[in-house]
Amino acid sequence: MRTLFASLLALVLLGAPANSQEQSSDNWITMTTDRSVQEAVGALTDAIEGAGATVMATVDHSQNAQSAGLELPATTLVIFGNPKIGTPLMQENRRVAIDLPQKILIWDEDGQTTIGYLAPEALAKRHGLATDSESIKTMTGALDKLSSAAAGEQ
Repeated sequence: MRTLFASLLALVLLGAPANSQEQSSDNWITMTTDRSVQEAVGALTDAIEGAGATVMATVDHSQNAQSAGLELPATTLVIFGNPKIGTPLMQENRRVAIDLPQKILIWDEDGQTTIGYLAPEALAKRHGLATDSESIKTMTGALDKLSSAAAGEQ
């Protein structure tokens, strides 16, 4: 959280564009957008389906919190996959399936919508897979394009 706040503060102070993307030391790729969480989630699910992948679930954590009488700013997790990308990784190491299908989190952080996901290279390292494999490269490109679409950059 502290890293995210520092990143956002740096963006504001340096006058960086609202949708710039960065990778933090904890292997999270994040970007901000002027879109609302709901708008970004809609754009993301449209982009996922348009790319031929499947949206497996959309988890509205703030709605779930409300059902327990708790408050949480808009926080939505989109879970999606494409077997053509994930299956080769699982064939190499079945344990990678714990981290698949892919996930992108979109949340409101003090009025700023943030889009984030774990860098595929971190997933590869976690499971002893080659970080430069075609599947990891493809996954990296897909997550970049999808998050950019959610942010309104495409």
